[in-house]
Amino acid sequence: MADRGSDGGGADLQDAGDLAGEPDGFGRLWTPHRMVYIGGQDKPSDAGEATCPFCRAAATDDDAAALVVARGRTCFAVLNLYPYNSGHLMLVPYRHVADYTELTEAEVSEVSALTRTAMGVLREVMAPHGFNLGMNQGAVAGAGIAAHLHQHVVPRWAGDSNFLPIVARTKAMPELLGDTRERLAAAWPTDGTDA
Repeated sequence: MADRGSDGGGADLQDAGDLAGEPDGFGRLWTPHRMVYIGGQDKPSDAGEATCPFCRAAATDDDAAALVVARGRTCFAVLNLYPYNSGHLMLVPYRHVADYTELTEAEVSEVSALTRTAMGVLREVMAPHGFNLGMNQGAVAGAGIAAHLHQHVVPRWAGDSNFLPIVARTKAMPELLGDTRERLAAAWPTDGTDA
């Protein structure tokens, strides 16, 4: 028994009783679109700017397609393509630098200002209960794209951690990334500083 989401798209939910083998009582949430992430599609090596998705996003004129929410003078805000939670933003310098110590004073200042703005916009649009903020420096520290520094701003809600990521290695996202981007971009202040 497969069941499509209410919109007719998305993942299939399949009852384990219909699968081969011994029924285990678990349902299966099929999310084949996640294979591009698992397989590392478009994940850059440390080769440089030509393969970097942040550099491509910075260079495009189509902010909606690149999930760019806002642009500053030295940095920009972009939605995470593989978010931890809805509204998961990353603040990224335009320059292709790997380490926080390589940022100019202007870039450090703008990452800080964009962090404050992102938190304000997310509070206004999505009403989170808290945030995780941080940078993973180097692949060993968890940076998925170690060659281009980025700071995460992850909105959090009470009870947003459930069994799905731990047991099923699945994240349930309540809104399409394009819809989230539209809402955040619309609420972002035009001067780019304060929400």
